Amino acid sequence: MTDRPWWDPARHADRRPLLLARNRIRRALTDWFEAEGFTEADPACLVPVPGAEVHLHALPVTATSPDLTTRRAWLQTSPEFALKKLIAAGETRLFSFARVWRDREGGPRHATEFTMLEWYRAGADYTQLMEDCATVLRIAAEAAGTSVFRHETASCDPFAPLRRVTVAEAFAAEGIDLLATLPETDPVPLAAALAQAGIPHRPGDSWSDLFSKALTERIEPGLGPAATILDRYPAPEAALARRTPEDPRTAERFELFACGVELANAFGELTDPAEQRARFTADMALRAHLYGEAYPIDEDLLAALAQMPPTSGIALGFDRLVMLATGAPRLADVMWSPPA
Repeated sequence: MTDRPWWDPARHADRRPLLLARNRIRRALTDWFEAEGFTEADPACLVPVPGAEVHLHALPVTATSPDLTTRRAWLQTSPEFALKKLIAAGETRLFSFARVWRDREGGPRHATEFTMLEWYRAGADYTQLMEDCATVLRIAAEAAGTSVFRHETASCDPFAPLRRVTVAEAFAAEGIDLLATLPETDPVPLAAALAQAGIPHRPGDSWSDLFSKALTERIEPGLGPAATILDRYPAPEAALARRTPEDPRTAERFELFACGVELANAFGELTDPAEQRARFTADMALRAHLYGEAYPIDEDLLAALAQMPPTSGIALGFDRLVMLATGAPRLADVMWSPPA
């Protein structure tokens, strides 16, 4: 730790190789996306609806018009909604290095402002994104001039084939038959399973609370340092993903982990506006209960979903990728100007 500001010449000299690696990684990824036929999009950061995730907190902004009337807006937590609307407009392959903001976040792996790399493939199965992830890790390593990703005491080989495990398999390794605890309207079976596995929880925890505690305290640490795809989340945790056609208890959603760090979240996108509205409504009701506020529903997005072709999309924390590729201990070390 140091009390010198980030712009101190000596501190900047230490950070500069990491920042140059960041530039090389971004340039190499841009070249790959463009070679793959993707178009780069640069959506607006100020949005009328910030998203609809229960536990993500957007930064509000009061925008003033020339006539001095005001309206409430937010800084985007993700470019997801804008990019999906562009897919509905006719784009087929999009990528974006987007600046995003999330309140109530900080620490070595989190920041209030950071860069999200998102890309979308219309007409592609979500498993194609797993292949993309392997390519992205390899490109980042080559651009950084390394053969090993590192974070804290963990290391992994970015050139090795990705390990793939379903959420149900990961829970089964802990002695929990996760899918047998559904439906999530009754948390008692999952609470009993967690108690038997020695995973602490509180009386009154919802099914989602119990799932999240098991995931963060036992499942994610158990994945180890190797680059891993954690696939097929249970349907109650589908977010904006569609249900798996062959097993509606699960969803076409995966997360990518490397060196114990969550890097990306991917979906086979839900394009049913009625089901998405029901999910938004339920999530915002829960958000209002937990935090005393709810975000409006993006009606434009629901209208766009009705025209959107089958699509797969993924969001990857670009700063985290650079952090692993350079071995930097904190996100702030790989940001040209760390956020306030």
